[in-house]
Amino acid sequence: TMSRVEDAEWLRWVTRQFGSIAGKDKEISLEEFKSALQVKESFFAERFFALFDADGSGSISLEELLRALRRLVHGDHTDKLRFLFQVYDVDGRQSLEQRGAGGGSSHGSGRAGPPCAHPGSGSIDADELKVVLGWCLRESSVSLPEERLGDLTRALLEAADSDHSGSITFQELQEQLEAFPELMENLTISAASWLKPPVPPERRRPRCLSRGYWHNHRGQLGCLGGYTALNVLLFALAALWHRGHGPAILLARGCGQGLNINCALLAVLMLRRCLTWLRSTALAEVLPLDQHVRCHQLVGHVVLALAAAHSAAHVANFARLAQQDGHPTLAESLLWARPGGGGVAGTAPQTGLALLALLLAMGTFSSPCVRRRGHFELFYWTHLSYLPIWTLLLLHGPQFWRWFVVPGSLLVLEKVLGWAWRRAGGLHIVEVHLLPSQVTHLVIQRPKSFHFKPGDYVYLNVPAIASYEWHPFSISSAPEQPETLWLHIRSLGQWTSRLYQFFQQLEPPSLDPTAPRRSQGWAQVSRGRGDTHRLCRVKCYLDGPYGTPTRRIFTAEHAVLIGAGIGITPFASILQSIMYRYRRRRQSCPSCHYSWCEELKDEEMTLRKVDFIWINRDQKHFEWFLSLLSKLEAEQAELEPGGRFLELHLYMTSALGKSDVKGLGLQVALDLLAAKEKRDSITGLRTRTQPGRPDWSKVFGKVAEEKVGKVQVFFCGSPALAKVIRGHCERFGFRFSKEHF
Repeated sequence: TMSRVEDAEWLRWVTRQFGSIAGKDKEISLEEFKSALQVKESFFAERFFALFDADGSGSISLEELLRALRRLVHGDHTDKLRFLFQVYDVDGRQSLEQRGAGGGSSHGSGRAGPPCAHPGSGSIDADELKVVLGWCLRESSVSLPEERLGDLTRALLEAADSDHSGSITFQELQEQLEAFPELMENLTISAASWLKPPVPPERRRPRCLSRGYWHNHRGQLGCLGGYTALNVLLFALAALWHRGHGPAILLARGCGQGLNINCALLAVLMLRRCLTWLRSTALAEVLPLDQHVRCHQLVGHVVLALAAAHSAAHVANFARLAQQDGHPTLAESLLWARPGGGGVAGTAPQTGLALLALLLAMGTFSSPCVRRRGHFELFYWTHLSYLPIWTLLLLHGPQFWRWFVVPGSLLVLEKVLGWAWRRAGGLHIVEVHLLPSQVTHLVIQRPKSFHFKPGDYVYLNVPAIASYEWHPFSISSAPEQPETLWLHIRSLGQWTSRLYQFFQQLEPPSLDPTAPRRSQGWAQVSRGRGDTHRLCRVKCYLDGPYGTPTRRIFTAEHAVLIGAGIGITPFASILQSIMYRYRRRRQSCPSCHYSWCEELKDEEMTLRKVDFIWINRDQKHFEWFLSLLSKLEAEQAELEPGGRFLELHLYMTSALGKSDVKGLGLQVALDLLAAKEKRDSITGLRTRTQPGRPDWSKVFGKVAEEKVGKVQVFFCGSPALAKVIRGHCERFGFRFSKEHF
């Protein structure tokens, strides 16, 4: 119950909100009410409006709204249940202001009791229940066959209709829902949150001061500190060496020494094969290998800043010297090579200007706004200027070769080996599935020499789409799958959209033998539920594989895998490999059916428990990997009936939760039907799909209570969600890793 002060403040806040919505007439019409509630469908808005409109005038006054919402949002269980009953009792005309003999508690003097049904109704029959559940499904973006909707209706009606009269009374509904005490505590209208005062953010100390933050970032922070100290030291030594030549030369030489180490570091951070190898060594626990792309970006920005300062200092020095007798003008110093000008044959000023121009172009076209808005070609071609940049650096800086010789040699070796391997044998895409939400599932023939780890990724090139573009994608098949490998690619950019459209428009081979065959490939088309399956033969090239943080999963004790949307892709490979190894670990005698656990080497798999959490926006996205998840469930049930080595947790964010009055009945019906049939109505899996978003505090709290072993959390998804999950991991002391390309 709200205190008097809180009650008064809340009323003032609602009054202000009402005034902004209602305008001069001080009344809210149905259309304004729908707009304010922001509901997907109009059914529930109309039901709520009818219940709030106590006098039946066709509009809601401030007085009516406040009275109704106070009883609903801050009322007791009976108030909330009565409102739920009235929403479902479609053929009755009820109002929250009507009183019945049911009684009810009050929160203050003069408050009316709970409302009752209109005398002409008072029960919910099967037809009414089916209508409301149908609208609940639409509001939750769930599509089920008509017979499935009938199953849900019968399940809820049979459970609540205790007297077998064919309809549900308020008392029967109350008795049924009291079996779910957590529902009674949270029952509210989520759509009415626009009428609630904003909750001030909780004051917390900065994340960087928490112990968990330092534990999860110790490698990154240590390397960042060492990197900063090395740059400062080199700058200071170079500046001290030239301290007698004026401030401009002092700054130029200090920045120049910094450019030596940083331009060499840019090459080091491009050595993907070397970085993949380092993941298998003890250095993986110290170096931030998972952040090598971000480190590359950081060093690139440092190079730009140092190059700008270095150039500005030299220009200032040339301008100062030009004012003295016997020295060339500023333009002559910058544009013409001369003996003693630095670099090879005195070309330091000219090579320096060329370097600055190339670096600025590369930095400009590497920005996210360029890469993610359909201009990948600009990023690609300007990034190829690293070849002339390093050539000019060798001509410009007399000491640069000493810093560059080792990483440069390794880079050349990697590029030559990669190019030779890619061009030695072109591969072919042999099968394609066009899945919902424009996801392309590619099945590629796997060379015998191609070895990878679960969770690895490759760079893919399809000449029929773009001969020069290479894009990274996680491998979604297990290494134990010998003949093919899978890639699941969602259409989010220009190249991925063209890939989907290419296979969508790929025609079957012509029956006319004289007709020219398309050079890209041939296809046989067959359509199934929700996807288009095509057999084809389209040439492609792969570069890789390259390692990711998920390689550490098999050395964890309790792994929590979290995928958001298409972020399941690396975990698809990992889950298949986990179950393969788990199947090898568990053996049984064919005669007596005695089963035992075969010991595997610790470095192969130390897992004791795996929790897989997959978050999707709507129902159709689950279709991407339903067959895989169903197979994993069946395998675990066969190997270990009732076992909990692998637990699946599925969440659909568009679905209305049990705490929402619009979704409570649907979720209870889904629970009842799942318990009866041992499978989920939305996905068909044994695992029940949960509505809404995960409560991370409860999820990680449960993981911590299990105490199976040291917990490591692996995430693949949006950066915004990664930040939320990382914060919870720091709070619980779990190690956190995020997929990076």
